[in-house]
Amino acid sequence: MGGCFSKPKPVELKIEVVLPEKERGKEELSASGKGSPRAYQGNGTARHFHAEERLPAPQPYPSPQDCVEATVCHVKDLENGQMREVELGWGKVLLVKENGEFHALGHKCPHYGAPLVKGVLSRGRVRCPWHGACFNISTGDLEDFPGLDSLHKFQVKIEKEKVYVRASKQALQLQRRTKVMTKCISPSAGHSGSTNVLIVGAGAAGLVCAETLRQEGFSDRIVLCTLDRHLPYDRAKLSKSLDAQPEQLALRPKEFFRAYGIEVLTEAQVVTVDVRNKKVVFKDGFKLEYSKLLLAPGSSPKILSCKGKDVENVFTIRTPEDANRVVRLARGRNAVIVGAGFLGMEVAAYLTEKAHSVSVVELEEMPFRKFLGERVGRALMKMFENNRVKFYMQTEVSELRAQEGKLQEVVLKSSKVLRADVCVVGIGAVPATGFLRQSGIGLDSRGFIPVNKMMQTNIPGVFAAGDAVTFPLAWRNNRKVNIPHWQMAHAQGRVAAQNMLAQEAEINTVPYLWTAMFGKSLRYAGYGEGFDDVIIQGDLEELKFVAFYTKGDEVIAVASMNYDPIVSKVAEVLASGRAIRKREVELFILRSKTGDMSWLTGKGS
Repeated sequence: MGGCFSKPKPVELKIEVVLPEKERGKEELSASGKGSPRAYQGNGTARHFHAEERLPAPQPYPSPQDCVEATVCHVKDLENGQMREVELGWGKVLLVKENGEFHALGHKCPHYGAPLVKGVLSRGRVRCPWHGACFNISTGDLEDFPGLDSLHKFQVKIEKEKVYVRASKQALQLQRRTKVMTKCISPSAGHSGSTNVLIVGAGAAGLVCAETLRQEGFSDRIVLCTLDRHLPYDRAKLSKSLDAQPEQLALRPKEFFRAYGIEVLTEAQVVTVDVRNKKVVFKDGFKLEYSKLLLAPGSSPKILSCKGKDVENVFTIRTPEDANRVVRLARGRNAVIVGAGFLGMEVAAYLTEKAHSVSVVELEEMPFRKFLGERVGRALMKMFENNRVKFYMQTEVSELRAQEGKLQEVVLKSSKVLRADVCVVGIGAVPATGFLRQSGIGLDSRGFIPVNKMMQTNIPGVFAAGDAVTFPLAWRNNRKVNIPHWQMAHAQGRVAAQNMLAQEAEINTVPYLWTAMFGKSLRYAGYGEGFDDVIIQGDLEELKFVAFYTKGDEVIAVASMNYDPIVSKVAEVLASGRAIRKREVELFILRSKTGDMSWLTGKGS
């Protein structure tokens, strides 16, 4: 934000320290807050579009009329390491004091609007309390994911021991800033058979890769191809908000792709990759040469293999159309969910207010047992039972019975028969990498694409990211893992792009995920596979708790409900390279029933 401070005396404004509890309900299901694009429909022939439409360029130097300036506090009002929300008349600002310096930034996380004042300030950045995104306090730039946009940074000056903030009114109201990006200088006309960068898969990893390339000054051709008929959208929201329309889920409006020359081929299936000649072939015969390739094909849902598996009204949820049809068919009728993982439980929670009955069938003895442990799993199961969800555990489906081709009953191996008008199957997924089998690109025995810390495959110039990869997890001794989370896909997409540009970046983010059920949010950070103990602080029955997952002497993951910002705090500690020991957690629980977490920041630990 350039320009000098204006001469008139600033108006004194009262400081408002806001602790916005009301934000919580909006958290998971609000639309992305971006424009409402109409999805670009690829028709298989005229695939390419060009930059006829431009987005308005951001104004780096706002006009004096667009600016507001006010004194917000006395320099002694904030200690080092403190944050406060202050009001500027046109909107709020996050004021941060670190190392004696003041910084003023947008106060809401651009991802879902979380109040950053409740987040974690550490190492020159603020971490979102809800989903762990990190922003640099000096620049406002997004430094760790999820989300695509950064924060606005506002001018601060100190005069006579008073802190003044000057901001653009437009920026105060927008609450998000898209990083400056290069436009494409080599559109496809005349050489549509080749591209500099080809990205297979348009989920979070693919989109972040394309955006990072443009942010880093790459101005050559980028082609993003997807099996979907829509531009990139927030697939993680589908199971939490089954009614959502494609335009509400879109990660960027159509004009964005046109303005920055990111070409999207929809309904485009790659069938072979020829790494020797750097060429891919699509199902319709279209061939495309590339210089650099990112493979981010995601995964394919597993389907039931029982008798009657082809009857109508049985769904895996992959697209907005699937999700919308499930809600339509479930309204006032009987819904059966097979699988009590994240997808199944989110769908079950969403349908309780819509369907006449909701039943969940699961092989394990309780939901989330392997992931969250028995005690947390049992507490969540009880929450569902209190919301009229019936569980049929330690059994599986033996038959789907139809009447006139449409589902009528789900028969279990326990011989129980459930009435069912619609069935959603959420029993896991497999990497969608079948098209790579003959390519020479390395796959492991389960079909995942192994990559190194730079997201590079065994073939030079071919990178991979997202749900279909295994990669070395830095803070777990570079153990090769697959982490199919939304946040991780963002981070891997960025690292792949940086290495396409020879920047030698390495993946080192701490995994962070969340789920929302009945208006309650569960947050999770770390990698808990193989945990041998769970230490719980708080009240599981009240669903206000934090659970530390330990292996040997070390905390390897944490989960919480109604206990913010503990998960973001733990993520920040792990990201800094400090291990959290089991005895620290045990001592904290013995000494403190107050929920004080200061020991985690390293102060007095």
